[in-house]
Amino acid sequence: MAAAEPKPPAGADAARRLAGGCWSALWDYETPKVIVVKNRRLGVVYRAVQLLILLYFVWWGPGSPPERPCPSRRYVFIVQKSYQDSETGPESSVITKVKGITYSEHKVWDVEEYVKPPEGGSVFSIITRIEVTASQTLGNCPESVRVSNATCDLDEDCVSGQLDMLGNGLRTGRCVPYYQGSAKTCEVSGWCPVEDGASVSQFLGKMAPNFTILIKNSIHYPKFQFSKGNIEHRKDGYLKHCTFDEVSDLYCPIFKLGFIVEQAGENFTELAHTGGVIGVVINWDCDLDLPASKCNPKYSFRRLDPKHIPASSGYNFRFAKYYKTNNSTTRTLIKAYGIRIDVIVHGQAGKFSLIPTIINLATALTSIGVGSFLCDWILLTFMNKNKVYSHKKFDKVCTPRHSPGSWPVTLALVLGQAPPPAPPCPADPSQACQALAVPPPPKQMVDTPEQTTGPQLCASEPPWQDSTLADPRGLAQL
Repeated sequence: MAAAEPKPPAGADAARRLAGGCWSALWDYETPKVIVVKNRRLGVVYRAVQLLILLYFVWWGPGSPPERPCPSRRYVFIVQKSYQDSETGPESSVITKVKGITYSEHKVWDVEEYVKPPEGGSVFSIITRIEVTASQTLGNCPESVRVSNATCDLDEDCVSGQLDMLGNGLRTGRCVPYYQGSAKTCEVSGWCPVEDGASVSQFLGKMAPNFTILIKNSIHYPKFQFSKGNIEHRKDGYLKHCTFDEVSDLYCPIFKLGFIVEQAGENFTELAHTGGVIGVVINWDCDLDLPASKCNPKYSFRRLDPKHIPASSGYNFRFAKYYKTNNSTTRTLIKAYGIRIDVIVHGQAGKFSLIPTIINLATALTSIGVGSFLCDWILLTFMNKNKVYSHKKFDKVCTPRHSPGSWPVTLALVLGQAPPPAPPCPADPSQACQALAVPPPPKQMVDTPEQTTGPQLCASEPPWQDSTLADPRGLAQL
């Protein structure tokens, strides 16, 4: 008689069955239980919450438009156009040109003298007041009384060779009388006389409000290949006789200096004496789904330096003019106060795109689920009389018995906790093995706790009454 073939190890067979069971469970589909509650009050709350969420995403949303800041709201789909692909920060070029003449107590000033720098960039200064220290030459003279430790009584109070970084020269070690009065200061070697001792103030701002400033600006959005400028293309000498007006002459970017200061909310005479920084902001917000003629610049003006903080308000700078006199170098030192103009360009362009539309719609539709969560909470917290709704919504199902070939039994075999093997069947198939036959699963699972071989209601839970008996008013017909 042939020898019996060796059987494979039980552990390997159990591992294969476990892997097969896990692979089968991976492709199972789970779906939530849906219950329809016939209750008008709860239905009104549910639809109202959905409507509010829909309006929030279609009309309102977090944030605010950049033109009108508001900390709590902004338009999402309608004004902010969330269905568009957008690009911020356009490529921009700015060219400026100032025209006009003015005069001071001593001379007439033209644009070549009062505009610094003269290149015509996006940042420039218009001088409105100067303090002039004329005929400075290299030599020895008293130090300014504004310099720390400059005052003295004797020569011993001045250290020879000392250089003060905030002073006007190298100290010689002598104590000499000041330019006026009885005070004395240490003598320095440098450009003399020093600025504070001989400066003369001149005001240039009498005609400055009538200065005209041409601001040429061109922008380009590379993502959409869109370009535009702020000057109208005309051949009739339009720019020679126009000035800016937001309604009638939007594409005539010629501004009077007085108009810019007025729009920034400042007093021109005060600003001309102390100096200041004014920002000219050009905003290009373009909806490229519309014609190019609808993309127009918007101008705004505001003061940029903090005028209420004396230490940092105002604007001034120094420069010198050099010339030769009797083979010696002489210079005129000028401390200039003026109005600095900063032209700032920003904007945003948008055009319809399918991707942001889908993303924003998906976000809105997902948020509508908040209504279901809120209504479930109301239903189970305030309307759950005799726990009718909770027993219908949540089923407590006991773990069914599985055949020896199912994956829970296979897992028990791997862990060494397998159940005892079933006894062998007798020769007569009509005997005990018939009792082990598994009846076919029921066609439909009902709410009453009937005895089946599939998933069963826990024995500890009593059979629940019909919902119509527990809810005589008919608030919930499930």
